Amino acid sequence: MGKVMLVTGEVSGDMHAARVVKAIKELAPETEFFGMGSTYLAREGVRLVIDPTEISTIGFSEAFSNIRTHLANLRELKGCIRKEKPDLIFLVDNSGFNMLMARIARRANIPVVNYFSPSAWAWGRWRASWMARYKAIIAAVFPMEATVYRQAGARVEFVGHPLLDIAEVRDERAEIFTRLELNPEQPVIGLFPGSRWQEIEKLLPELLQAAEMLQAEQPDYQFVLPLASGIDQNQIAEFAANYNLILKLVDHAAYQVMKIADLIIVASGTATLEAAILGTPMIIVYQVSGFTYWLANRLLDLDFIGLPNIIAGREIVPELIQNRANADEIYQQVRDFFRQPYLLKQLRSELRGVKEKLGSTGAVCRVAQLVVKEGKLLN
Repeated sequence: MGKVMLVTGEVSGDMHAARVVKAIKELAPETEFFGMGSTYLAREGVRLVIDPTEISTIGFSEAFSNIRTHLANLRELKGCIRKEKPDLIFLVDNSGFNMLMARIARRANIPVVNYFSPSAWAWGRWRASWMARYKAIIAAVFPMEATVYRQAGARVEFVGHPLLDIAEVRDERAEIFTRLELNPEQPVIGLFPGSRWQEIEKLLPELLQAAEMLQAEQPDYQFVLPLASGIDQNQIAEFAANYNLILKLVDHAAYQVMKIADLIIVASGTATLEAAILGTPMIIVYQVSGFTYWLANRLLDLDFIGLPNIIAGREIVPELIQNRANADEIYQQVRDFFRQPYLLKQLRSELRGVKEKLGSTGAVCRVAQLVVKEGKLLN
């Protein structure tokens, strides 16, 4: 019976890891799983040693405050490796932490598959060299990721992006309009202020103020905010109560809103990629702490922060970052799109090109096959 140790750091990584675990079970049913993760992995029967989600953060200064906890977790996992002797260590996202895990694994002579690897294509190409040095096998989800890691000498398997299998909506548009009680004859604008409360606190007031201004000018605009998992509807409602705005809050309907929306205003992150796959025009907004932004400007080797723009290699989606992520600029960008409808049509076309660059469906199965092969889980 094979044994796999998993290491994730936040909700998205936990979710992606759990999907791979489910696929591995179909290929090698006797495999035992343990490691660091949270709810999604637990549901797949993974024995959790550490749940790290309470210290999930964004930004450099935000992460630094939890350094002692991270170091303690590293020590605990190192002890688990000695005790459990896994056949393979599966690292998912959580880049800084998992770079150290790759070194620990190499010194223990245990193979590593790294899924959602450190974003060396964005900053710190040395990180690709680091993972190559410690012989991590990179299951690449982005084309630029595969290129950078190959150049660094790592073994790379381009698996494609798993969101191609996930970001889909089978419901017809008419069904969605009926379910969400929206008028199909009036424009729909989706508000996606992020999945972490620290993102929402920064961005939501600006989004709501812009929406208030737009709805005052054009009363038929319909604003919809899909609630992210774990976000309390009452907290969002308290924010919205301060604005003269008709806003619909919906649960578990992010993809449905993206499918019917004429435009969404979205926090930079995974949601921008989901919208790109669904072909939804968007405006990307983002704010982090002043220190994080200052440091990122000096470290990032990127002209853009939005994934659709990075994949396209040029700015096809407007980005409003830091001080530009304000109500006035959001308001103006939305007005420009609706005053020139051909821009929305053009953006939908550009997003189809982004989707094509993400590869083909079946990424999770390809990753599972790679883990089974490299861990010799069928022997």
